[in-house]
Amino acid sequence: MSTHARSTFKVASWEQVPYEEPEQGAKLFRVEVKKIFSGDIEAEGTAILLMCQGENDGGGYVATERVTGHIGERTGSFVIQHGGAMADNAVTDSFGYIVPGSGTDDLKGLRGHCTFQHDDKGATFTLDYEFI
Repeated sequence: MSTHARSTFKVASWEQVPYEEPEQGAKLFRVEVKKIFSGDIEAEGTAILLMCQGENDGGGYVATERVTGHIGERTGSFVIQHGGAMADNAVTDSFGYIVPGSGTDDLKGLRGHCTFQHDDKGATFTLDYEFI
């Protein structure tokens, strides 16, 4: 049986570097992001994103992120991989999961799926998890 956790987060830093910018077609970027999570998960995250910005308003990203802090009374770190596609300024498809075997300390054995949501009220991270 899984447990549901919800936190808000703020982006503490965003460092974006282009790695391919053709005259026509999508542009590709590498981004290093640092986040601060508050709520059921009190933690800091460091992520590397590979992003694609389409010629119009479409785009997408894939990311690997280490989250270090607390889930309830448990302390440690874990890695999530997540990504998504956007069109018309809205997420059209997304995924996110905890990398099996990535948990440390009290978070060893952590498994689950996650989602990120951004809207006019802020940014939210949800995690449905269990320990194996």
